[in-house]
Amino acid sequence: MGRVAMEIVIGQSQTHLLVDIQKSFGHAAFQLSASFTASAGFTILFGASGAGKSTVLDCIAGIADPDAGRILAAETLFFDSSSRVNLPCQLRRVGYVFQDLALFPHMTVQANVSYGISAADAAQRSHVLLSSFRIAHLASRKPGEISGGERQRVALARALATDPRVLLLDEPLAGLDFPTRSGIIEDLRNWNLQHQKAILYVTHSRDEVFALGERVIVLEQGSVIADGTPHQVMAAPSQETVAQLAGFENIFDATVVARHEERGTMTCQVGNIQFETPLVRAEPGTKLRVGIRAGDILIANRRPEGLSAQNIFGGTLTHLRQRDVIMVAIVNCGLELEVHLTLAARNSLALRAGSEVWLIVKTHSCHLMRTS
Repeated sequence: MGRVAMEIVIGQSQTHLLVDIQKSFGHAAFQLSASFTASAGFTILFGASGAGKSTVLDCIAGIADPDAGRILAAETLFFDSSSRVNLPCQLRRVGYVFQDLALFPHMTVQANVSYGISAADAAQRSHVLLSSFRIAHLASRKPGEISGGERQRVALARALATDPRVLLLDEPLAGLDFPTRSGIIEDLRNWNLQHQKAILYVTHSRDEVFALGERVIVLEQGSVIADGTPHQVMAAPSQETVAQLAGFENIFDATVVARHEERGTMTCQVGNIQFETPLVRAEPGTKLRVGIRAGDILIANRRPEGLSAQNIFGGTLTHLRQRDVIMVAIVNCGLELEVHLTLAARNSLALRAGSEVWLIVKTHSCHLMRTS
């Protein structure tokens, strides 16, 4: 049994979310403690599996009951332990789209979207939503007769049909290809520009964070470790965990060797080599962590000349493997760096394991973080 304590306030113009949850899974204790606010629009809950993202959604929806706390949506009290209020799920008017969608397989698309709407409003409201998500032509078909992307659109339309106070989306686009995801994201964004609902959106996709999020909240082991705009959190993370989630494949210990105020840079010792990095508030001898995205590293088969980049290192390509349309190279240049390049680049440079290569890293591709 687990203990859950939560306070959530969701308003028309602003959402205040204060969460304090404790749960036990077998012999392991899990505690979720988070506090954040979110305006009408998209708030992304981002983090690794098991961080507590879905638990937050379940408590708002009423699927999971806090042991203590308060949940207020607009002016409707969902849950309040002090006054013993616990509004049933069906009365909360919360839209919830799960990863598995849970469409009714025996019903048509229109019947799925109309489910739960009064008969007087069903035809008109479902038609508007089907048109908004560009699936009106599928109204008479059943879920098994349409594509995965079309089923996702049906699930979103159904969640919105009851005019929910808040919309909860738990990885609704997982498993779809990029063009399909992009189209659905654009339709959802356009719909919400008109309706201004508070939307909490759980995802593992960095692309979705930047495409949808006005704010992103990162959870790790039940705690909020970052909160801000996608650029603040993902492009300039201050914690290593966020950097890993944001796609910084190379993260190393670094020690500040010298500051160059006149150039706006520093020299940092990383393994056996020295990097020029952006200037931050750190004196020589300070221990930091440096993160570099694999896609930000250039590779050459001969030493480059006449470049502005100061970080140029020779090394040996030790491993080369294909991952979808990207080649992943591991280069040992005093430390092992992961480098991403295109298939065309591999072919034009005649790269193979054992090749002697040069790596080029721009100063501002070196992202510095404090050690935890």
